[in-house]
Amino acid sequence: MKKALSVVFACSMALSLVACGGGSKPTEAPTTAAAGDTTTEAAADITVADTAAVPEVGAEVANKDKPLVWFNRQPSSSATGQLDMAALNFNKDTYYVGFDANQGAELQGIMVKDYIEKNIDSIDRNGDGIIGYVLAIGDIGHNDSIARTRGIRKALGTAVEKDGNINSDPVGTNADGTATVVQDGSMEIGGKTYVVRELASQEMKNSAGATWDAATAGNAIGTWSSSFGDQIDIVASNNDGMGMSMFNAWSKDNKVPTFGYDANSDAVAAIAEGYGGTISQHADVQAYLTLRVLRNALDGVDIDTGIGTADDAGNVLSPDVYVYKADERSYYALNVAVTAENYTDFTDSTMVYTPVSNQLDEATHATKNVWLNIYNSADNFLGSTYQPLLQKYDKLLNLKVDYIGGDGQTESNITNRLGNPSQYDAFAINMVKTDNAASYTSLLEQ
Repeated sequence: MKKALSVVFACSMALSLVACGGGSKPTEAPTTAAAGDTTTEAAADITVADTAAVPEVGAEVANKDKPLVWFNRQPSSSATGQLDMAALNFNKDTYYVGFDANQGAELQGIMVKDYIEKNIDSIDRNGDGIIGYVLAIGDIGHNDSIARTRGIRKALGTAVEKDGNINSDPVGTNADGTATVVQDGSMEIGGKTYVVRELASQEMKNSAGATWDAATAGNAIGTWSSSFGDQIDIVASNNDGMGMSMFNAWSKDNKVPTFGYDANSDAVAAIAEGYGGTISQHADVQAYLTLRVLRNALDGVDIDTGIGTADDAGNVLSPDVYVYKADERSYYALNVAVTAENYTDFTDSTMVYTPVSNQLDEATHATKNVWLNIYNSADNFLGSTYQPLLQKYDKLLNLKVDYIGGDGQTESNITNRLGNPSQYDAFAINMVKTDNAASYTSLLEQ
């Protein structure tokens, strides 16, 4: 098992959600509508039907009753973060698979803070007593992006509350520290107090409307470096795609530590060249869970099979790599920090997770057809890490998957290619926008 930089932290965060490991057998308890972020407790009961018997061999299954997994982008309001429980309860075999966004976001913030404290003698490049950082924001309406922005600001003391939560809006530029979206933080290190300032931040959205855009981030760091020069001591990013674009365009040559998220292979390798660190969201576990819950539903077995309980091939996950939240019908992989101390354990981001790498017997797990989409075929994490993992697990789980790549801009670019859902046994959906679950469920209800 890969070694985590902050095992104690990960466990304590998991405990704050459910329990460290939370991998106990999921129960189909009545689900509830969650408010705010994915770790908020529920507010209103929604009854879920008891698991029904699997249809007889050869029986026709309506599309609306086929197993469905939302992954990577949790059905929710982009304005409030409230979960879309209608989408999460579309049928008895509907689940979400992702990662614990808040635990990972706090871990990223702590990773940056720890780096500053350990390297204070060299971090303040112009010696002005101000630790200046710039921040690349992925999608201002995406729960994960919101959480990561908040995690950085909370750890560095630059957070300002808005409506009871940390404001995650872009600051634009903030050369003098007078912005209202953020405030100047402070850190006392070695008997000296340093000011911490978010010099600039923006959503990395290109002219066509695609967010989390690496090229836009590369251009932004060029503008920021021209404006702020050696005032920039840290570069932070909501993901590695944008982080690596800024690192290659400017940070590497100027020896400015850059921090991202996703543990993409190129970012992990770049740690040897000065990339400050990244966060592994256990994509190997996420990809497995994405297809495993479909496999279990198709087989008509307990949903926990091969997850918290060993299957007939010996596949099982340990309770320190994921949590299951029954009230949200959601599986969350836990995150680990990847830094100079442990990056060699994460150099291959497309390696399947050993405890769940055993082939299922096709005699008892017949091949089934799955429709699966990636919201943006150009997304660095999903394209270079997640999909390659899915393509390894689909063979192990005897699933024939059709992979559909979107343009990252419009839902219709994807839904137009779901013209014949009857030819599939199950669906795995990665939306462009978290609000748009109905664009897909409406097709399955026809």
